[in-house]
Amino acid sequence: MAAPNIVNVATITGKTAGLAVTTSPLDVVNNAASSGKVFKVNQLTISNVDGANSADITVDIYKNQATAFHVCKTVAVPAFASFIPIDKNNPVYLEENDSIRCTASAASDLEAVVSYEEIS
Repeated sequence: MAAPNIVNVATITGKTAGLAVTTSPLDVVNNAASSGKVFKVNQLTISNVDGANSADITVDIYKNQATAFHVCKTVAVPAFASFIPIDKNNPVYLEENDSIRCTASAASDLEAVVSYEEIS
């Protein structure tokens, strides 16, 4: 099934998800294949929870679970600071079988929180 026409939607459900970012790419949000939905990502916040060390974040949109397109690549997030690579002024739409992945330079230093809408 194709993603819905967002002019004629039946349901919009607000969602929030979190992820402890590791050194391997992990989905913070994933729109399953054949979901019949489009996801509007309103904000992605990356927080450094390490009190002493900076850590780098890479965020990509993984199109059709095959090709990564970077939103940001190896951006330093200082200790006890946050970085917002996606915000409401520049939202991202995830079609079916797309996801947003996060990768850190050091495990256990960064956390990701994403707010999005499931539209069907």
